[in-house]
Amino acid sequence: MDQRWGEIKDPVYGYVYITKTEKDIIDSFPMQRLHRLRQLAGAEYVYPGANHTRFEHSIGTMYLAQRLTENFNLTQHLSKEEIQMIHSAALLHDVGHGPFSHVFEYLLEKYLNKTHEEMTVWVIRKSELGDILERAGYDVEALAKLAVGSLQRKGKAFMDQIIQSAVDVDKLDFIVRDTHHTGAEYGNVDIFRLIHMLDVLDENLAVDLGALSALESFILARIESFKSIYFHRVSRATQIMLAMAMERAKDELGLVSFESTEEYLALNDYTVWTMLKLCEKSRSLMENLERRRLLKCAYDQTFHVKDKTVSKLFSTEEIRSEMRDKIAEKAGVELESVVIDVPTLPSVPYRHSNLMEPMEIPIFYKTKDGKRISQRLSEVSRIFEALKGFINVVRVYTEEKHRAEVAKAAEKVLGELPYSARISF
Repeated sequence: MDQRWGEIKDPVYGYVYITKTEKDIIDSFPMQRLHRLRQLAGAEYVYPGANHTRFEHSIGTMYLAQRLTENFNLTQHLSKEEIQMIHSAALLHDVGHGPFSHVFEYLLEKYLNKTHEEMTVWVIRKSELGDILERAGYDVEALAKLAVGSLQRKGKAFMDQIIQSAVDVDKLDFIVRDTHHTGAEYGNVDIFRLIHMLDVLDENLAVDLGALSALESFILARIESFKSIYFHRVSRATQIMLAMAMERAKDELGLVSFESTEEYLALNDYTVWTMLKLCEKSRSLMENLERRRLLKCAYDQTFHVKDKTVSKLFSTEEIRSEMRDKIAEKAGVELESVVIDVPTLPSVPYRHSNLMEPMEIPIFYKTKDGKRISQRLSEVSRIFEALKGFINVVRVYTEEKHRAEVAKAAEKVLGELPYSARISF
């Protein structure tokens, strides 16, 4: 393994030590570009301190991968080369993000049928990173796959799960980092207890029952962060406006017509904001953003149960468009003045309306003779069982001048809000 080269001072973890190879990766243009991609585009309109970047999150994710590979339960199954590979994959896991992070992914998916994970694999393979990794002795193809949790090495599924799973190093870092920079207090989670108590069970990552309290805290922090940070109605209004601006200007600015990694990597928060400001089709939206003249939330409802109509809103864009048209017609406004927003859109870290269902996490307990017995989290955690279910948030946004009319129309189409859920004007 590489010898330690130096250190980076991180605001969350303190000193993060890096090798010469990791330094070479960090100094590459694709990684340095992450300095110009904010982690939570739009959140700064709610939380002034939320100006941290994908770069520092990537450093933090690598650090947690380093800590995790100090856990003997995992390292006994790994070679030294695989351990270093996990560190570098964690460092590179977000290198394919577009400007404004998940907001740009809306364009990627709609017009190119791509995700930021696919862009990450492409950037690692085809940019200068490929040469750097090859010189360092890596199998570039394998590392690119591991960076997005799709290596699928026989007998070692846990390697992918370190990078992408319900308790991966990416999620562990963004929970504590995002709450640190926003000032929210939901991220006071003992993530190192979780890391220490992870083990390999039938080649999969599993959590020792001894860390149940830390795991429950982590789940609660994810839910509260989702509601208060990632899907905050003001933050989402900003993201919607950015997505609208990019969609209007995409053809003129070539936002989805790049042909090389160099062209794609030239797009970052700074360059695209400037381009959108200069483009006539998007200028008015950007000027409104600069003056904090944001879209207003006229309807905000959370459904905790399955409902056929609501489920269709989350799963089918055509149904959302139909509902939007009905609301606009009843409100007497232009179609463009009404936006239906649901958390299945790719501009938030969670894409499932049934937020908790994909989070069933393997856990186990040890018998006196050391045998590990697997269990389902919902079998042993009353907290998890109570929280598990559906958190379907439906919002309707419009311009401030139309807010009252759209609010009334949305209630007629989507259902009247209970008094406790009404939005103060």
